[in-house]
Amino acid sequence: MITTEQQEKLRGWFAGRLPDDLFEELVEVTADREEITVIGRIPEPRLAEDAPDAERGAAVQGRIQEFRERTREDRMAVARDAEHRFGRKVSWGVECGGERALYTHVAAPVMSRLRQPERQVLDTLIAAGVARSRSEALAWCVRLVQRHTDDWLAELRESLEHVQRVRSQGPDTEPEDTPTDDE
Repeated sequence: MITTEQQEKLRGWFAGRLPDDLFEELVEVTADREEITVIGRIPEPRLAEDAPDAERGAAVQGRIQEFRERTREDRMAVARDAEHRFGRKVSWGVECGGERALYTHVAAPVMSRLRQPERQVLDTLIAAGVARSRSEALAWCVRLVQRHTDDWLAELRESLEHVQRVRSQGPDTEPEDTPTDDE
């Protein structure tokens, strides 16, 4: 887990390293063990105030695609530096006109051992057409839990950060094979 201080340093590094004109605003920088995701806000396309929703949606999608293609080299240069520095892949996304779009991002496999009642939940989701596989059903469950427990997860993360701070203030221990002064 990444601490608040590490998160702030990571966000600060990206804020300092990104070209000034890349985003209107750096919205979010998140990280886990495998990936850093950088999301920035880009300007909405200029349209008439009474433009239909279909036109507005198509214009936003066009803007997102144009931004992705135009900034590819700059983003790749920053990603190379970040991957070397932090040892994680970098993924990109944008917010535009109320839409959020992620470009390529890591889909990391996870291993889980489930007992029959848990497998039956996944199999029910498959039978109902919610998911095509147990893997997809499990991902759906995780997204559902994430959506409905944001406050609880935030409190849990804060508690974990507190534990890490307390641990870091504990006594330093020497490895057992390090000779002492009397040897």
